[in-house]
Amino acid sequence: MAYLLNTPDDKKEMLKSIGVSSIDDLFSTIPESVRLKRPLNVPEALTEIELTRHVERLANANISADGAVCYLGGGSYDHFIPAVVDTVSSRSEFYTAYTPYQAEASQGSLQAFYEFQTMISQLTAMDISNSSLYEAGSGLAEAILMAMSVTGRMGKVLVAESVHPEYRLSFTTYLANLEPSVETVACPSGKMCLEDLAGKLDETVSCVIVQHPNFFGNLEEVEEISKLVHSKGALFIVTYDPISLGVLKKPGEYDADIAVAEGQCLGNPMIYGGPYLGLLSCKEAFVRKIPGRLVGQTVDRNGKRCWVLTLQTREQHIRREKATSNICTNQGLFALRASVYLAALGPKGLTETAELCFRKANFLMDLLCKIPGVKPKFNQQFFKEFTIELPCAAQPVINALVKDRILAGLCQGRWFKEMANVMTIAVTEKRTRSELENYAALFGAAVKAVQGKQ
Repeated sequence: MAYLLNTPDDKKEMLKSIGVSSIDDLFSTIPESVRLKRPLNVPEALTEIELTRHVERLANANISADGAVCYLGGGSYDHFIPAVVDTVSSRSEFYTAYTPYQAEASQGSLQAFYEFQTMISQLTAMDISNSSLYEAGSGLAEAILMAMSVTGRMGKVLVAESVHPEYRLSFTTYLANLEPSVETVACPSGKMCLEDLAGKLDETVSCVIVQHPNFFGNLEEVEEISKLVHSKGALFIVTYDPISLGVLKKPGEYDADIAVAEGQCLGNPMIYGGPYLGLLSCKEAFVRKIPGRLVGQTVDRNGKRCWVLTLQTREQHIRREKATSNICTNQGLFALRASVYLAALGPKGLTETAELCFRKANFLMDLLCKIPGVKPKFNQQFFKEFTIELPCAAQPVINALVKDRILAGLCQGRWFKEMANVMTIAVTEKRTRSELENYAALFGAAVKAVQGKQ
């Protein structure tokens, strides 16, 4: 970032332009009672060399996924990113491009978004995909608003307890001042209880939301859920892990109406937890209700292939009462990275990546469950994340492994008070056998140490 100096003359000129005579006049509307009455405790200025060293020391105190062995999950994963993703996405014509309105949109940007839409539709076996949303949490909110518009129902929204708690908080906030109530469907066994779902389903329900694989890593009975939901005329919304579609059935194959996902795992780094890239696909019948941007392919007046933003005009987003959505842009750079990633891996590469995640997660689960007192929290099938119960509090164990530069996983007590001794661990294709075995050994020692202090 450039360092821009404001000289006294610069300040005078700016104050004159604003129409005030001093800085005090500029802030005269701020009450005296909330103004700082003492000088700021700012240390003496540093030379550039000193400042650089100071900032480097501060930065080195952080532990990132790149500088550790990472088992974090919950929507943000340490997957391998091929070098071609950075190479292509860092080209200046992509990296500096503003996401423009129709009249300003370059053909290159539009074609990139069109290719992204095509690949996401192929990935999910859904008819239509938009050119991305902000991230999965708000993407689910958009899907719910879309379902309400399609069905015309303003009664209830049903959501599985196994859907990411932060996603649930996001869309509950969106719906806070709207008619529908949000009801949670119990998941006592680590996946949606079909009996509880059947009891809550009626003709007032606009949609049912399920995460597959869910927040605990477990697989849901999506085909049975789909049949139940459609029997009452509601829409089935599923949020999925894109990598899992290398081995699991695609949302379109079990008749999902709207599919939403977090696209971080498709060639995007973890970068402090997001926001990243929201994916949204749906059936063709709902194309005029889809939120965000949709790029179509056509021909120009000379018969040459070209691309346009379609079905949604700029005015639709500005005229709020007629808008289908609050979003009027898309995550262009992240979407481009996802496109390059999917093109680089191809179907075979995606399947190999998914299989590696699955096998390595099961290998680590088996190792950890040999530790006295450690056991699976749920007796369910899982993909790349699994949830275990410890004989002690989970967070101290997680904290103990940080000194070994291991980011051990997520303590479920953060979201569920009754699960303070439960944690979820994500294993990606990057983890080696030696890393997994080392993790299990250190994990066992940490559990024993924490138990000794209790």
